[in-house]
This record gives sequence, structure tokens and C-alpha cells, in this order.
Amino acid sequence: MGPFLSFARLLLRSPGKLVLALLFATISAAGLGAGLLSLAPILRLIIGERGVALPEMARQFNAEGSFVQIPAPVIEMLPAGRFESVMVILGALTILTIVGAAANFMHQYLALSLCTRVVARVRLDAFRHAIRLPLPEVVRRGPAEFTSRIIRDSAELQGGLVALTSKTVAQLTKGAAAFVAAVIFDWRVVVVAAIAGPILALVLKKSGKRIRRGTRGALKQQEVLLRVAGESLQGLRAIKTSTAEGAMLGRFKQANRLVVQEELRVRTARALAGPLVESIAIIVVIALAALAVREILRGSMTFDEFVLSLGALAVAGGAVRPLSGLVADMQAAAAPAQRLREILSLVSENPPGGSTPVRLPRHRHWIRFEEISYTYPGAAQRALDGVSFEIRHGEHTAIVGPNGCGKTTLLSVLARLVVPDSGRVLVDGADIASVQLRSLRQQVGFVTQESIIVRGTIAQNIALGIPGATRPQVADAARRAHADAFIGALPGGYDAEVSEQGASLSGGQRQRLAIARAVIRDPSILLLDEATSQIDAESEAQIAQAIAEFGRERTVIAVAHRLSTMLSADRIVVMDRGRIVDSGSHQELLLRCDVYARLVRGQIHAPEPGDVRTQPA
Repeated sequence: MGPFLSFARLLLRSPGKLVLALLFATISAAGLGAGLLSLAPILRLIIGERGVALPEMARQFNAEGSFVQIPAPVIEMLPAGRFESVMVILGALTILTIVGAAANFMHQYLALSLCTRVVARVRLDAFRHAIRLPLPEVVRRGPAEFTSRIIRDSAELQGGLVALTSKTVAQLTKGAAAFVAAVIFDWRVVVVAAIAGPILALVLKKSGKRIRRGTRGALKQQEVLLRVAGESLQGLRAIKTSTAEGAMLGRFKQANRLVVQEELRVRTARALAGPLVESIAIIVVIALAALAVREILRGSMTFDEFVLSLGALAVAGGAVRPLSGLVADMQAAAAPAQRLREILSLVSENPPGGSTPVRLPRHRHWIRFEEISYTYPGAAQRALDGVSFEIRHGEHTAIVGPNGCGKTTLLSVLARLVVPDSGRVLVDGADIASVQLRSLRQQVGFVTQESIIVRGTIAQNIALGIPGATRPQVADAARRAHADAFIGALPGGYDAEVSEQGASLSGGQRQRLAIARAVIRDPSILLLDEATSQIDAESEAQIAQAIAEFGRERTVIAVAHRLSTMLSADRIVVMDRGRIVDSGSHQELLLRCDVYARLVRGQIHAPEPGDVRTQPA
């Protein structure tokens, strides 16, 4: 319950609303207690054989020497008839009921508002932390895991907080008020009833453990279910053309079966708690009846005292009875709270170098890689192995090599998407590991083979990450990316809505939007990761022209598989097995580098499965 309670403490950040919620819960419960206590005078003094009206009741009350005295004018105003006295008391009970209902509404309203806002804050914090995690960590765990924890687990947490602040508080205060009334009627009955408390606590503790374990397992399997559903729907084109619907359905059925299995474990614990609590309550009532019979026969207890005390205890038990389900809700919320806490405890990309790292000035001179080595978690060999070379500002460099040789990883290191195991990257003499991360990435335009397109308008996609971008800036970026022609042909132009993942656009159109997104950032460093490897020749020509025009006076580093990209570069760097094996011009490398000659002959277009895929910064 530790992680759950840590999130529950966030409620204390709104102390005013929390105190008001508790106050209204207390008022509502006090109305219940007052109503129970008013039954005694009705039964004993008005309806009984020697019953008296309200004025006489008030005088008897004053004669007992109570600390609080009823003023004489008030006594004179009370009705003298017994029937009228009953009506006055019932009217007062009606008013008390309305006040209690209003107080209960305010308590529920404030408690639910608090829980909703706290969970929204937790959800936002979890998402903020997730998108600031190192890229390899997110790739290793998979986006489905983070999505499930941020969305589903936060919803489960909200159920636990609501059970704690809204339902549990209401039931406990009502139960306490009824319990106090029972003590006033006859304390001996209450002593016997109190014995059941530790037994109930033990039952709830045992069932709570099973609920926590089952909920944790169910949430884990729901991650798998979400992953399978996401992969199937996002890759529906490939699944249909591969006639793989049956295979994916089988995977979904298996994941769904495991979810049901874990949820049924929770069902058993929840279903068992209620009957056990009820059985204990019935046994307690039987014991109370035996005690009452003995005391009544001895003459030490009147029958009406027993009835009133037992009735108050019944009300208290009725209020406490739902606690088994509410405790189960809080126990169930402990598992998602733990999973959310795990996300928030992961180390983010916080820049090293102290609380005020140095801002990186705009790149104007050179970029140097010094003995860069990196190994992916679980990999048998290094993705980068002692890479060292220098790129001058304004130079267009093509990085080529066989699949899996580390080309994309090298770009990821420069953008600090991947932190090398050893070595360093210098930009104009500044180690990028010691500069402000944002100041580095603001200078980088990153265009990948798989351009990310978000649901929204064309303009919103171009200005992604630039909240203050104006429409003229967006239009200028689109023009320089040679995207303005197809945008103008769309219904709505820059305000045209783009389908999820850019499904309503062609591959070339998506790439040109990605280039426009890089252009509007005005980067000093342009990174291209196979940006033209999967588009048609016409789109490639337009994109190549856009890159050539925009790349002037900027440092351009392109992972290349097409000969046209290699030939347009000022220098070609050849990589193999994580190392740089040669660099030079196209003609020089054809004569002396076997790896490059094979690449030119083969015109390899396949992506690198071993490299982390990056997205525009």
C-alpha cells in the first residue's frame, strides 16, 4: 500500500478542499447520529403509556441539571399535545435529513473533484517523465507498456482514491456516529460487538493480498493485450496482404485468455470478502441476542434499551459493511500505483553538468567524434566501436555501410538520443554531454525514413515543437521543402486534417512535411536517416532538391543507401561492424574501398534492424 498512500498524500496539496470534504462528511454523519438518538424520547416519552408532551420533556431535561439548559420562552413555544409533539420531532428529523443529504452531496462533490485532479496530475507527470526518458529505455520496454501504465493504471488509481476519500470516509463517519449512539443507549452491547473488529481486519488483510497480486498480474497481461491490438491495427495493411488475420487473432485470444485468468483471481478474493464479513456480523448479532436475553431476565436491561442499542449497531454495521469492497478497491489500486511509481522512478534525460548546464552556442565551426563506443543492452557486439572523425561546418557528409553497421546509432549519439559507453562528441569544442540538452536539440533538424505525423492539421504538423510559429513561417518552410504545391491542392490547404500516422498522405508527402518541420526550426545541423530510401523517383528528386537548397551553410549528415545521395555529398564516410573503415570521394572509395564498391554495386535499400529508430527532435 506504500505507493498508493504516496499518491494519496497528493490530496494534501489542496488542504482547504480536503478539510471541507471531511467537514461535510462529519455533518452528514452527525445528522444520522442525532436522528438515531431522537428515537429514544419518541419511544419512551411520547408513545409510551406514561408519555408526556415536549414541554414536559424539556422541563425534565432542565431539572436533571444538564450543562445546556433550554430557555423558558422556547419551552412555552413547544406544542402541548402528544401528537403535535411527535409531528414537531418528525419535522425536525426531516430537516435534519435534508441537511445531511446536502452535506453528503458536498462531501462527494469535493472528494471526487480532488481525486480527479490528483489523478490528472499523476497522469500528466507520468507522461511528461515517459517522453523525457532515454530513447533506448522506451524502445526496450515498448510504447504499449508506457501507454498502458499512463492511461489504464491511472484510471485504476483513481478508483482507489475515490474509494478512500469519498466512499470510505462517508461510511466510516456514519458508522462512527451510529456507534456513538449505541454506546449512549447501552455500552455493554457495544463491547461484545467490538470483538468482531480484529476478526474483520484479519479477513480484509488476507483478501487484500490476493487482490493486489491478481490486479498486478491483470495489468501486466493487459499491456500485452494492448500491444497485440496496437501492432495489429497499425500494421493492418501488411497483415491483410499477408493473410495473417488468423495468426493475429490467435495472439489476441491468447493474451485475452491470460487477462481473464488474472482477473478471475481478483474476482475470487472480492467475492469471498463480502460473505465472510456478513457471516461474522450474523454471529455477532446472535451473541448480542444471547447477552440481551440474559440481562433482560436479570432485570439489568430493559427491552427498549436493547432494541435501541441493537438498532444503532445495525445502522453502524450497515455503514461499515461496504468497507470490505472499498478496502478491496484500495488494495487493487496499490498494484497500479506501484507500476506508476516505477515509471516515475526511471532516470530521465536530465542533462549532466549541474543544475545550470551551459547552453550550446549555435554551431559554426566543426563537429568531432572522439573514440565513440556503444553497445545496445543485450547485444553481443558493439554497435559503435571506437568511432573517430571530424566534420566541418557546412560540409555535406554521407554515412554509408552494410545493414547494422551503426550508421543510425551514430546520428543518435550526435542528437544525444543515445549516450555512448565511452568517448565524446564535441561541437565547436563543447562536449555535448555537458551542455543543456534543449540547446543542442534546438540546433538539430532530424528527418528519418519513418516520418512521424500526428493527428491534426498540416500546419500543426509542420510547426510541431515550435508553439510560437506563425502561418507565414509555416508556409515559408513548406515552400522551401517543396511541399507547398501538394498542400495547396488539399481541401483546406494548411488547415486540412491529416489522418492518424499520416495515412491520408503519400510517402513523399510525409517526407516533405518532415523536411518542412526541420526547416522551420532553422537548425545548424541537419541529420537525414535514409530520408529518401522508400519513395518514388519524382518525390526523391524533389526532396533531394529541397535538402540541397536548405542544406547550404549548414552541416548535413546523411545516412545513405542510394547512389544519388552518395554522389551529392562532399565526403563519404564508410562504416562496417561499428567502425569507420574509410572516407573520401566517390571515385576515391571505388578504387580503394571494397566495402564501398560492394554497396555501390548492390544499391542496398534495406533499413538497419539493429539501430534505434529516431524521430525528429
